[in-house]
Amino acid sequence: MTWTPTDYDPYDFANRRHIGPSPDEMRLMLQAVGAPDLDALIAETVPASIRQGTELDWAPLAEHELLARMRGVAAKNRVMASLIGQGYHGTVTPPVIQRNILENPAWYTAYTPYQPEIAQGRLEALLNYQTMVADLTGLPIANASLLDEATAAAEAMAMAERVATSKARAFFVDEACHPQTIAVIQTRAQPLGIEVLAGPADSLESSRVFGAIFQYPGTYGEVRDFTAEIEALHGAGAIAVVATDLLALCLLKEPGAMGADIAVGSSQRFGVPMGFGGPHAAFFSCRDAFKRSMPGRIVGVSIDAKGNKAYRLALQTREQHIRREKATSNVCTAQALLAVMASFYAVFHGPRGLRAIAEKLHLRTVGLADALRKEGAKVQPGAFFDTITVEVGVGQAGILAAAEQRGINLRKVGRDRVGISLDETTDDGVIARLLDAFGISEPASIATQPGVPEALLRQSDYLTHPVFHMNRAESEMMRYMRRLSDRDLALDRAMIPLGSCTMKLNAAAEMMPVTWPEFGSLHPFAPAHQAAGYAEVIEDLSEKLCEITGYDAFSMQPNSGAQGEYAGLLTIAAFHRARGESRDICLIPVSAHGTNPASAQMAGMKVVVVKSAPNGDIDLEDFRAKAEAAGGRLAACMITYPSTHGVFEETVREVCQITHEFGGQVYIDGANMNAMVGLVKPGSIGGDVSHLNLHKTFAIPHGGGGPGMGPIGVKSHLAPYLPGHPETGGGEGPVSAAPYGSASILLISWAYCLMMGGAGLTQATKVAILNANYIAARLKGAYPVLFMGNRGRVAHECILDPRAFAEVGITVDDIAKRLIDNGFHAPTMSWPVAGTLMVEPTESETKAELDRFITAMLAIRAEIADVAEGRISKDNNPLKHAPHTVEDLVADWDRPYSREQGCFPPASFRVDKYWPPVGRVDNVWGDRNLTCTCPPVESYAEAAE
Repeated sequence: MTWTPTDYDPYDFANRRHIGPSPDEMRLMLQAVGAPDLDALIAETVPASIRQGTELDWAPLAEHELLARMRGVAAKNRVMASLIGQGYHGTVTPPVIQRNILENPAWYTAYTPYQPEIAQGRLEALLNYQTMVADLTGLPIANASLLDEATAAAEAMAMAERVATSKARAFFVDEACHPQTIAVIQTRAQPLGIEVLAGPADSLESSRVFGAIFQYPGTYGEVRDFTAEIEALHGAGAIAVVATDLLALCLLKEPGAMGADIAVGSSQRFGVPMGFGGPHAAFFSCRDAFKRSMPGRIVGVSIDAKGNKAYRLALQTREQHIRREKATSNVCTAQALLAVMASFYAVFHGPRGLRAIAEKLHLRTVGLADALRKEGAKVQPGAFFDTITVEVGVGQAGILAAAEQRGINLRKVGRDRVGISLDETTDDGVIARLLDAFGISEPASIATQPGVPEALLRQSDYLTHPVFHMNRAESEMMRYMRRLSDRDLALDRAMIPLGSCTMKLNAAAEMMPVTWPEFGSLHPFAPAHQAAGYAEVIEDLSEKLCEITGYDAFSMQPNSGAQGEYAGLLTIAAFHRARGESRDICLIPVSAHGTNPASAQMAGMKVVVVKSAPNGDIDLEDFRAKAEAAGGRLAACMITYPSTHGVFEETVREVCQITHEFGGQVYIDGANMNAMVGLVKPGSIGGDVSHLNLHKTFAIPHGGGGPGMGPIGVKSHLAPYLPGHPETGGGEGPVSAAPYGSASILLISWAYCLMMGGAGLTQATKVAILNANYIAARLKGAYPVLFMGNRGRVAHECILDPRAFAEVGITVDDIAKRLIDNGFHAPTMSWPVAGTLMVEPTESETKAELDRFITAMLAIRAEIADVAEGRISKDNNPLKHAPHTVEDLVADWDRPYSREQGCFPPASFRVDKYWPPVGRVDNVWGDRNLTCTCPPVESYAEAAE
């Protein structure tokens, strides 16, 4: 017998770990779709005229090779005691939170909680976060987080203009705000025609502004009461914003007690690693009167079909995907995973623990200031929380170098001072090394009295809800986290077939380096030579993304897809401005993502909507007519490719050509890049700029609604106009607080590219297209499939059309809730076509999981037929009562279908069945009875009765 070695490679990450269907399964699926092989299917799907001529050819790494490479890169970063401050601080992530939240796929692979019945766990955690923020800031309403402190401040400025009664067109910025905050506010203000007045708080002229922002404590440490300034603003009909620090507010007078209208800041120091800039969760709270103007997502309390308490996203009619260019903001995300971490940090410590941390930190800072003054140093300010500056004159460089030599980073302030910001991790050893850098050998003692006037000490209670007073034994904490995660349905349980959201595998090997201290503990403003590892990651990832997209340069600054759109449009606007051209019209197809028109509006552009042709493509005749009408004012067009209808439009080059003919730039939304990698380069078919959703195509997990990254690629002529940053210089104004946005999660996308290799990335795209066509082929007899290409193929997603079932009372909502009974998250509902379902299976799903989804959809179709043909009531059937809970299972049963049919439909797992914790949530009731902080425990008892 001749021995034949196997050709199976167990270390082939792309084909054996990331891509779901095996080669044998793919052959069966290709038979179902009627294609002889995968390449033939791709040829029928992707127009030959846009296919790229070269292959992606870098070799892949196995998982163990990737981790070894990452270890080597991590070693190039130098982890220091970073006392730079400026909004970023060392923090202690409790191990129970790191292991059970940050590193737990039950939390990081979940999708945005648009289906509240299967998101009750993370919604409760986010409600805890909102309660924490509202309590600490002293304002009644908080949202479920924003991207970072600087962008939250810019959002506060925009909101202030909307709600102020003052008709002024200027906004005052306290010069004591963090420099990156001032810069991002200026970036946001310019296209909106808002004048930014920056100066010392004492120079504020309230009559000249519609609002003002103050930093509390200030960037150089000063703590002062802004009550008088806020009263003056209110007297002029203006709005007061306070950028603040949650840990400081455990000790200091809260902004609400000063009369502030809005409070913003970062919750990073509540247990979230610095990560060279992110991801972190910004907080935003405001007066109750302004809640309907607040940007971002808000978690609210409602009831389910049985009257039980249930959580949901509240006031969604404010959001960009509904209001489009009339939206208050383009924000379509919360930093949910990081907000959850911060909320658990507050639960873990409780109010006494937080107060103890804040007190010890503050008193240690007072002791340090005393030790420096004792040796003759000039220390400012007089009142501070954790930050001081020391006047060192011409010795500044020497002090900075001496501190670095001792493992400490200080902040360079002006030409003759250094800034020192202590944090939760600062211990006696750090203080001793710090004093040694100043030539002081006498140890500092921890002070016994605070360094702020008594009038500035907090008088009110906070975190009074029982959730912040639970037993803090680790066993109890671990079980609380487990209980909440068990209420949710994430990718660790089942496929999440969301069109346009690409919920693909987030491999464990890609995630592991994010929590290594060499990556997690770096301050974003650390000296460049201490971040050589990050520089290597960013440079190589940028080069690979350029090769993938056909663009010439990338900015890694935008930390969400919507922010990438905004940054890309600002880049286009700056390009036109530099050429002396006044262009302000942006053509956007009616099918575009909801963020597109909102982003264009934020960038100061006027949105002109372009019609769709009957087959769902862009109506070329209408596009040309509107481009001609815009003429010299045409700034840009925004298109998504493949289209949001799930089709490779063959006219894409013509759309780009028309735009260029009239002097505009082409923005190609990269949301659907998962259908293009290795096959089509957007920069080679006419695109001038694109953002890439790294949390979609490039494997960063969605985290229950964030984090994400939206870097932008541009052609060479736009590269000089990419976002700059006060810390690194270059380009235009910044759009994010940190130079590289949420830098630590770039590691995930880099690892994904390295392990997949060029050929693996291309194969993933092909299989994503195969999986979508397989679902379309198997379901098209039961549900009409909209917008197939000229050769009868869909791209990486397909739109199923159940609108005809409305005639018998069945809606897309009913189908979505019935899918929960089958153990599935619903596809994207009612977008881009109202009343339809957009399905994207991704390449990571196995044939078995695809078949389970198909079984569920066919079973639901049979139930709809029962309604249509009169075998069961229109109002009393499994779809109308879905989702079914355990309470339904054990309660008296008087329905015209069996418990078996209701609770165990064909696609559900019997042993490992997912049971939603609540029935169908009443959205209208929740908005009419708005509650956005933790309700008292008695209310749960009342609901149970």
